[in-house]
Amino acid sequence: MHTLLDELAWRGLIQDQTPGLADRLARGPLSGYVGFDPTASSLQVGNLVPVMLLAHLQRAGGRPVVVVGGGTGLIGDPSGKRTERPLLSLDDVAENVDRQRHQFGRFLDFDGAHAALLVNNADWLGQLKLVDFLRDTGKHFPLGYMLQKESVRARLEEGISFTEFSYMLLQAYDFLELYRYHGCELQMGGSDQWGNITAGIELIRRVEGAEAHGLSAPLITTASGTKFGKSEGEAVWLDPDLTSPYAFYQFWINADDRDVEAHLCKFTFRTREEIAALMTEHGRTPEARVPHRALAADVTGLVHGDGAARSAAEASTLLFGDLDPGQAQPETWELLSRELPSAPLPPDLTPETPALELVVASTLVKSRGDARRQLSQGGVSVNGHRATESSTVGEPLAGGYYLVQRGKKAGFLFVP
Repeated sequence: MHTLLDELAWRGLIQDQTPGLADRLARGPLSGYVGFDPTASSLQVGNLVPVMLLAHLQRAGGRPVVVVGGGTGLIGDPSGKRTERPLLSLDDVAENVDRQRHQFGRFLDFDGAHAALLVNNADWLGQLKLVDFLRDTGKHFPLGYMLQKESVRARLEEGISFTEFSYMLLQAYDFLELYRYHGCELQMGGSDQWGNITAGIELIRRVEGAEAHGLSAPLITTASGTKFGKSEGEAVWLDPDLTSPYAFYQFWINADDRDVEAHLCKFTFRTREEIAALMTEHGRTPEARVPHRALAADVTGLVHGDGAARSAAEASTLLFGDLDPGQAQPETWELLSRELPSAPLPPDLTPETPALELVVASTLVKSRGDARRQLSQGGVSVNGHRATESSTVGEPLAGGYYLVQRGKKAGFLFVP
């Protein structure tokens, strides 16, 4: 495990680490955890950095522990927040926990010698008695110590409730619980969690007289100055019902040229040499967006599976590249039927039907007159072939679909 820190460092995944962590890793495998509060029904791409920390820990021979915050999720972490989070109900938190569980299986192996472990902190936090907790845990945290933490200090002017103020103690107790019952010696997370991480280390030192460690990764901002993890202002989710595999793929392939190398380091398992080769190719042919395509394919494959990644890549090339629609697979058209404006095929459609009728039936033109004008100008295609007012629709695409396009950016799909 002595190479873990080197691996994380060149990938840009280390912001802070406790003294002595390198020495501890050199002595052999350890267990490390990251906590995820179920404030939503799905993880989003902003959660991928701590997930990758766990994945690299496992690849280096350590045991990753995923803590879903069924207990802390009822309180709400003030870290990085200007205002208090809305409190979720017990039922909402429980449902979010269940929906997030399977997403970790895409990145971590829950079988084998270094099998990942998933636990819910509601199992122990829900059993705590307030007076006992204040006596046994709260007494170890002087008020001045807590007020020095950035997550608290940043909220003092706007106001912070005792509910949120207590979050640090609960997360520290998580670390103590995991140390006692699962031998967990390391907590990882984003840099906004560093105060909470060090609080847990301090609690273990005071209560158990033992050494524990922490590691944080930097929070990611894009080169353009926007918050990472948003696409057109909306969060990019790992749940395909919230962000489709195609939209997920597009988020990554549209990465700023200035960000793509860093994203390849942080969000894929490609080696330093592979990434360097991709960037060299990008320098020769930037219009091909080679590293962008590799990034999008790798991350989409991790989150949604290789099949979905291939369909998303094919759909992207179809709409924005040079792929002939006649070469696309039925799975790609099925995917695009959820992304493009679409409608059922007209019931009387045959290969001999005039292309004009299909164009008029789409939403790409305002009227029959507009359709005639667009066709006469050569700006409309059916199934990838430029259409005229006298041409027919021809044979359907794989799976029975018909694609009408106006230029390169506007498309309408007729679904069998």
